[in-house]
Amino acid sequence: MNTLMKQKIVFLGDSSVGKTCIIGRFMTGDFNTGYEATIGTDFSTKTMTFQNKSIQLQIWDTAGQERYRSLIPSYIRDSSAAVIVYDINDRQSFESVDKWIEDVRSKEKGEIFLFLVGNKLDLGHREVTQKEALAKGQNYQCMCFETSAKTNINITELFNAITEKLSTLEPPVEEHIETVSLGSKKAENESNGGCC
Repeated sequence: MNTLMKQKIVFLGDSSVGKTCIIGRFMTGDFNTGYEATIGTDFSTKTMTFQNKSIQLQIWDTAGQERYRSLIPSYIRDSSAAVIVYDINDRQSFESVDKWIEDVRSKEKGEIFLFLVGNKLDLGHREVTQKEALAKGQNYQCMCFETSAKTNINITELFNAITEKLSTLEPPVEEHIETVSLGSKKAENESNGGCC
């Protein structure tokens, strides 16, 4: 029997690095040219298959603005994977990666796979070298990708790698909960003909 595993993935990173565009490209195959900052969080699901295992990716797209930082721990909780996104053309977003990874490590005590994604590869105004990104990824034991949501570079490869990693996790054990139905006192009294 092929059981559907449900796995939570949280996307983190500074505002305007392209988290929503990466997710949108993966979900629909399209690139949205109109920019609207994510407010709080957004949620999407998509089922992937790897080696006969069906995995429902529950993708949480978080806001990168500072005013939403207090919400981040609740989005990280119970995640199986965290995707930390930065803009390869914006050094500050790369320097923020450390605090995002620190947030993940301090809030999620279970096993969590980390992915470091340098987005906007298509722009060509690189401020972060691939060598720097690989060194940071190695330091944090992250898989590293460079992507372009706009031109669809490495989007499929990223989500395939996430799915492959998640397929190694054991499915959660389903608990059998025994229930007991209790009738109302009124119904019991009526059936017995009593008043008390």
